Amino acid sequence: MSLKKMTLAVLIGNRDFFPDQLVTEGRTEIVAVLDEMGIDYVMLDEDQTKLGAVETWQHAKECADLFKQHRDRIDGILVVLPNFGDEKGVADTIKLSGLDVPILVQAYPDDLNQFMVERRRDAFCGKISVCNNLSQYGFDYSLTSLHTSLPTSESFRVDLDRFVRVCRVVNGLRNLRLGAIGARPAAFNTVRYSEKLLQAYGMSVTTIDLSEIFSRAEKLSADHKGVKDKLAEVKAYARHDSVPPENLVLMAKMGIVISDWMKEFELDASAIQCWTSIQENYGVNACTLMSMMSEEMMPSACEVDITGAVSMFALQQASVVPGGLVDWNNNYGDDPDRCVLFHCGNWANSFVPENAIKTAPILGTTIGEENTYGAMAGRASAGPFTFARVSTDDDRGVIKTYTGEGQLTNDPLDTFGHRAVAQVPKLQSLMQFICRNGFEHHVAMTMGSVSDALHEAFTTYLGWENYQHS
Repeated sequence: MSLKKMTLAVLIGNRDFFPDQLVTEGRTEIVAVLDEMGIDYVMLDEDQTKLGAVETWQHAKECADLFKQHRDRIDGILVVLPNFGDEKGVADTIKLSGLDVPILVQAYPDDLNQFMVERRRDAFCGKISVCNNLSQYGFDYSLTSLHTSLPTSESFRVDLDRFVRVCRVVNGLRNLRLGAIGARPAAFNTVRYSEKLLQAYGMSVTTIDLSEIFSRAEKLSADHKGVKDKLAEVKAYARHDSVPPENLVLMAKMGIVISDWMKEFELDASAIQCWTSIQENYGVNACTLMSMMSEEMMPSACEVDITGAVSMFALQQASVVPGGLVDWNNNYGDDPDRCVLFHCGNWANSFVPENAIKTAPILGTTIGEENTYGAMAGRASAGPFTFARVSTDDDRGVIKTYTGEGQLTNDPLDTFGHRAVAQVPKLQSLMQFICRNGFEHHVAMTMGSVSDALHEAFTTYLGWENYQHS
């Protein structure tokens, strides 16, 4: 499953006593940048209003009607100010369109050598007026890192890339459908969460008991076409030379049932009771299936950690690659800025290039290692990574989060399961923050550096409390 191509509604502001040529040039430049970056757009034709820009009330209505026609595919709004622009025209257009998506405001810089009437822009000032009106109308909006920037500049391209990621996170979370498979492990109060708080932000949870999963799986025969197809997928997904054939069939059957259930309810992500009922009553670990779903951009979290799945999904939307759920698990010797990340594990192949289906030695000490085939083993690739955690604070009725970035390293690490060594600047202060604020021991991660996009999405548009570690 791939994420859809993004579409922006482009609103070009104009003020009549500034040169028309500036608007025409701006339109050409912004279209070229959007095309180059692979971003679709909806914007007025040049003959629909004067220059295809918005200045008057009538222009605002015309542009709003266009945006309404395409509302189902619009992910964000880009306001372009080649000159001062008309602040009411911009705000009225967005209000009339009824769009509830992130907004980015861009303004052109003036050239010191072109301060004559024919080339003067004053967008530096106009941007302040536009933002003032957006604020008065009650809209949340994003800003470029520099107050004015050319669309052709590297600075703006970075800003636009981040904004598109913000749009993916915000729109994705506002419509997220989650599946909770089984009850949380009895010993794990840490993964308790508030369905009502999630629902308040558009995230819904559908539940199913593990007994229903087992019952449906056990009714499937080994020669069922769906089982055979899923078995082939499992075998192709990761090395499995040490796994008994009958255990692979059990995984395939369960995989079919979970997949069918998620399709029935159109779920985007899941969280599974991955111990100990599955091992004791069915005979395998669910890790391989969870890893496969995450690789398909349908993140699956361990231990019915629904807000962990939300964290994985948010990271996936920001980075456009899978997210994984990990434990902040061990110190790394006496290095205060390094630690070991670990899980049994659900990490996608994107993280672990040499993934292998194995057993879970720790669980095996109490329930028999022969019942834990389906756990996975492999070392995550080195490189920059982003971590994030979403948590519901029931006492205060808020959603709280933290985000940050670090490096996965190649430092020596001799152990089993999915593992990595992480280097995070000021790790000790981060651990202090996590412990003092009652966060879970789970954290989600993805490859790349997308903490800024998450912070903007969480705080500006969702209104969540976010600590951005740096």
